[in-house]
Amino acid sequence: MSASSRTALLDDLAARGLLQDSTDLDALRERMAEGPVVLYHGIDPSASSLHIGNYVGILVLRRFQDAGHKPIVLIGGATGMIGDPGGRSEERNLLDEQSLQSNIDGIRAQIERLVDFDGSTTGVGAELVSNYDWTKDVGVLDFLRDVGKHVTVNQMVARDSVKSRMQSEHGISYTEFSYMLLQAFDFWWLHTNMDCDLQIGGSDQWGNLAQGVDLIRRRTTNTAHALTWPLITRSDGQKFGKSVSGAVWLDPDMTSPYEFHQYWMSVDDADVERYLKQLTLMPLDDIASVMAEHTPEPHRRIAQARLADEVTTLIHGSEATTNAKRAAAVLFGGEAPSPEDLQTLRGIAPETEVAIPDLGAEVLVDLLTATGLASSRRDARQAVSDGAVRWNGEKVENGGLPPFETGMIGLLQKGRKNRHLVVFS
Repeated sequence: MSASSRTALLDDLAARGLLQDSTDLDALRERMAEGPVVLYHGIDPSASSLHIGNYVGILVLRRFQDAGHKPIVLIGGATGMIGDPGGRSEERNLLDEQSLQSNIDGIRAQIERLVDFDGSTTGVGAELVSNYDWTKDVGVLDFLRDVGKHVTVNQMVARDSVKSRMQSEHGISYTEFSYMLLQAFDFWWLHTNMDCDLQIGGSDQWGNLAQGVDLIRRRTTNTAHALTWPLITRSDGQKFGKSVSGAVWLDPDMTSPYEFHQYWMSVDDADVERYLKQLTLMPLDDIASVMAEHTPEPHRRIAQARLADEVTTLIHGSEATTNAKRAAAVLFGGEAPSPEDLQTLRGIAPETEVAIPDLGAEVLVDLLTATGLASSRRDARQAVSDGAVRWNGEKVENGGLPPFETGMIGLLQKGRKNRHLVVFS
């Protein structure tokens, strides 16, 4: 990878709106031109899955890797037991070692989908480390002598994350107050043992990143670097990464690929270009072409569809993206579902189990009332009479349904919008 390719990344990050705070940018550019930089980004393992807020940082690591640099993903096995006060109004519940390890195991595979650890794709293999490995044997006296003496309390209380907590009714414990020292110690350890010169993070982490740069300078006289991106926001003021049902997770068992795809399909026009730049690996010229097609006819949601496809494929793979789009075509486009589509719809569409022996002569009426699509048998008969009932996308009348077998699944529809899965037993 040429020097110009390694440094052009900074211009690309700026053009994508992914560059906010940094140490001396010219010095960082010069360091990147000299050769590949080892950099790291820390992940908080406080949940069993990453969410799309975490995704932003992992994707920035991937951008550095694609430009020829070597990323380190740091799992906060030690700091996760304490908790970062940033962005929180009160103390988090501390995790025990077993829960923490379970969470680390859960998110490892998600990171591996986005970052190349064996170097087969990018030629530069990333590394995954846990700060528990080098923190667990550090004694309190050694820590106070080697880290604490280089940091003033004045510096620590000046951090916005600390000030906001000190002014809250809950205050801040010494445990969380110490978090920035541990994070600074991480940067020093990685710099000393793995030649790591750069730490990256969201803008809410700037104080912690700067503390690490300062610790390295004081203990080694070496120059280290830090870079942040702005926190991803929504134009309507709502929190990014939240859906109606809560956080949008990368674990398909917590947020299905269909729900994940639909989240991006629902992005506001005011946000979609920014998200294409910040949350996909698409070249900027390609994004400009998509927006040129989208802008005259925003109702077609061309940009949202591309965003949903790109992000879902990065997280869940192309097959999951195809299945999610097929499910949407069945639910919203009226297409007839395949057996695979019906399986995908489980957990998405409402579902009722119906015992075949309980069905009488008016099968459609029985199904419409059992699923709640009709408020009464009279309502069900009227819907059938009006031709407003479909089974697997096809209009049906009483007597027009195929024979049922145990385990069979079908999609029952009343009117244009009301759909319900039926599972026969």
